[in-house]
Amino acid sequence: MLTEILLGLLAVVLVILAIEYFYLRGENLTAFDQPFGQRRAIGHAPSEEHKAVVASLSGITQSIQGTPFKQKIAVLRNYMDNAFPLDDAAIRITPANAGGVPAEWVLAPGVDESRRLLYIHGGAFTMGSSRSHRRLTAKFSEVAQAAVLVIDYRLMPEHPRQAGIEDCRTAYRWLLDHGPTGPATQAKAIFVAGDSAGGNLALSLIAWVRDQGLRAPNAVVALSPATDSSLDSPSLKTNMATDPMLGPLFKSLAKVPRRVLLWGGWAQNRMRPSHPAISPVFGDLSRLPPVLVHASEHEMLYDDSRRYVNKAVAAGSPVTLQTWSHMVHVWHFFYPDLSEGREAFAEIRKFFQENT
Repeated sequence: MLTEILLGLLAVVLVILAIEYFYLRGENLTAFDQPFGQRRAIGHAPSEEHKAVVASLSGITQSIQGTPFKQKIAVLRNYMDNAFPLDDAAIRITPANAGGVPAEWVLAPGVDESRRLLYIHGGAFTMGSSRSHRRLTAKFSEVAQAAVLVIDYRLMPEHPRQAGIEDCRTAYRWLLDHGPTGPATQAKAIFVAGDSAGGNLALSLIAWVRDQGLRAPNAVVALSPATDSSLDSPSLKTNMATDPMLGPLFKSLAKVPRRVLLWGGWAQNRMRPSHPAISPVFGDLSRLPPVLVHASEHEMLYDDSRRYVNKAVAAGSPVTLQTWSHMVHVWHFFYPDLSEGREAFAEIRKFFQENT
């Protein structure tokens, strides 16, 4: 009897391990860990501008110190919405309804409204909004010379991860036929961009657009994107101490075994962590439009970017990685005060010009 019980328990353990290794984890991506792309400002000591940026980030951890766990998301949402205010009165902002998805149009002076850009904000899928990202989206409108549609996709934990994915797809379809003044003729150019979690959603979206046979965007920009929800990227741990933005927020996760995070992610997202819809790096990366990825070699999501780009290039897609050293996660927020932010947007402007 005891032998049968032990054999039964062993069988259950083996099944659990098999599900984890062959279903939750996804393929082994270590073959795509070799450096690739254009490296910038490598080996330079952190500038005074950079030190000022790092000092300013202390407000993130201070905002949640002593806050009960259930209230932390509300506090972080409020902090993010007010951390990077737009101080340019020349930027025109108007509310929009993108096929049922709340959104807003952001237009820099003199842009061509027949050029349209879908921007998907970051915030760990739980925070961020069109308001929190106005400083970024206004700059994207300028460098792309396009009308920027910023969507307020549904956030977790109030909604499942799939809800945000569906909102991005709905908004893209809507953007193809609508401009800032309503239904419009075919756009001269369509772009997609996003940062962090929004970069994840942007990269997931363009694979779906390809598979649906829809008009592909002319160019795509992903800033410090999360591409692997199975949490396998080495830099998640090796760069935790050098990432002043994500490190303090997620250091507690380093103490949790990856096995637990995988099962927890499956339960929370209602799909396996390695599913391409939430982990674009595990999908088919062939036949993609031109994509530009920016990442810091010192941020936790660095290897998410590197692996995605290396795999996409191996699949024959025109995907480029540009990296900077020392930069914080999505340092583009600190344009124009940060010289690397100015350099990054100069590269983005050039990329849009080359792909329209």
